[in-house]
Amino acid sequence: MKLFTTAALVALIAAPAMAEGWKDDYQVIKFGILSGENEKDRLMRNEPLRTYLESQLGVKVEIFTAGNYDGVVQAMAADQIEIARFGSSSYAAAYTATEGGVRPILTTTKKDGNTGYNSIVVTRCDSGIKSLDDAKGKVHAFADPDSTSGYAVPFFNMKEKLGIDPASYFAATPFSGSHEAGVQGVVNGTFDTASTYQNNEVDGIPQRMVSKGMIEDGVICTIWESPEITVGPWAVRNNLPDEMVEDITVALENFAENDPEGFKLVTSFDPEDANPDSDYIRVDHDRYQWIVDMRQWIKEQRRGS
Repeated sequence: MKLFTTAALVALIAAPAMAEGWKDDYQVIKFGILSGENEKDRLMRNEPLRTYLESQLGVKVEIFTAGNYDGVVQAMAADQIEIARFGSSSYAAAYTATEGGVRPILTTTKKDGNTGYNSIVVTRCDSGIKSLDDAKGKVHAFADPDSTSGYAVPFFNMKEKLGIDPASYFAATPFSGSHEAGVQGVVNGTFDTASTYQNNEVDGIPQRMVSKGMIEDGVICTIWESPEITVGPWAVRNNLPDEMVEDITVALENFAENDPEGFKLVTSFDPEDANPDSDYIRVDHDRYQWIVDMRQWIKEQRRGS
């Protein structure tokens, strides 16, 4: 009886440590966020999510930022971060860089169930540029080579759909480094036009910059809009334990319900938006394969130029 009691006591003491599972090996989880806006605002906007995940997962959670998209892609490829919120193109870049070593788990859905957004080209409203035809010979800024809406989609559409070769059509095509920097450059006169994105007419990079007091309302106008783009995913490394991935996925799935105010901040909620982000839904790689293919097409175009 004494032996049974001792064995039972040992099992009882050991149970909590065994129950931790993946947490024994991953006592800190880092999630990466892209450089769509300045670092201060990125950290502020994602702090509610960081603290929420920490409380739900029971491990320390840290935010990873980089000066450009590739910094997050390379951090994922080097196993320096476990999870990241990518755009569609940057996810495809990570998928390629890791030879399929990452997978998407969730993306954002709108109130009406829509899961897309649009790339746009903007200019100053007083520039006299009303279309891409008027932008010929001007300076056009792309956001980042790993940006879906800030580079891949507008570049692909210009070349394949509109018969525009950006390299020869524009006077110059610099990368601004981020969406906000591109729009700000247009406002300041550094660029004539810039590629960025919006979810709808009241929610996008230019609109958010107005709400933050970075630019004045009515200064920026849209001259081109792409077909709808699938919203980029939350993605994880494939070498993480399945139980860990499922725990992270479930926590994110419940974020909007468990912390509605935090979700609103993370997703840049606008009370005037009739169709705001409302939740996260599960996705798989098949949804993004066309983006991987488009990036390969762009890579081949670069080689040929």
